[in-house]
Amino acid sequence: MSDLPLFSWEPPRKLLAFPMVNRVGKIRDVAVKMLDKSTERHAEHYRNQVTEALIKHLDRIGLSENEVDEQLGAFWQKVQDEMTRRTHCAAGSNNPKGAA
Repeated sequence: MSDLPLFSWEPPRKLLAFPMVNRVGKIRDVAVKMLDKSTERHAEHYRNQVTEALIKHLDRIGLSENEVDEQLGAFWQKVQDEMTRRTHCAAGSNNPKGAA
C-alpha cells in the first residue's frame, strides 16, 4: 500500500520569511543610527552596510530577487517613516506650550 503515489506525495514547501516591515526593533535601531550619522557620507555608508547584511540574510533563506527587492524597499520606507516620526517628535518637544 505504501507504493501508491498518493501516499508518497508531499506538497511543495515554501519558506515564508518574517516580513522586514514587522521587525520594529530593527527598524527603530537603524533609524536612530541613521539620525546619529554626522554626514551624508556616513549615513550612506551605514545604509549600504545594512542593505548588504539584509540581502545576505534574505538570500540565505531562499527568497527570490524580486522578493528581496520588495522586502528591502518596504524596510527602508519604514526606516524613513521612523526617522521622520522621531524628527517631528523631537521638534515638537522643544515647545513647552505645545501646539496651541
